[in-house]
Amino acid sequence: MTIFERIILRQIPADIVFEDDELIAFRDIEPKAPVHILLVPKRHIANINELKETDTLMIGRLVLRASEIARTEGIAESGYRLVINCNRDGGQSVDHVHVHILGGRPMKWPPG
Repeated sequence: MTIFERIILRQIPADIVFEDDELIAFRDIEPKAPVHILLVPKRHIANINELKETDTLMIGRLVLRASEIARTEGIAESGYRLVINCNRDGGQSVDHVHVHILGGRPMKWPPG
């Protein structure tokens, strides 16, 4: 069981900023920006490579919800970054699909 599944089940506390039947969003405990929120589907999908055609609507909702959270957090106008990592070399540290919502400061490329 991943740390995200344990958060979803309330076995681990988290600063939850959004939740519905399909998604949950909470503040990252090791933020890389002033605003760093993780948006996670409640259904376990290990990584982007495991997505199926039937996940299309959920992924669309994930992106739309990320933009709504950015507005709520006050970073939509100045700008923000959405990041989805895939597998170890892609920087994925938890085997559960999730989107990082990062903002509150200028973002550099490459990230550092």
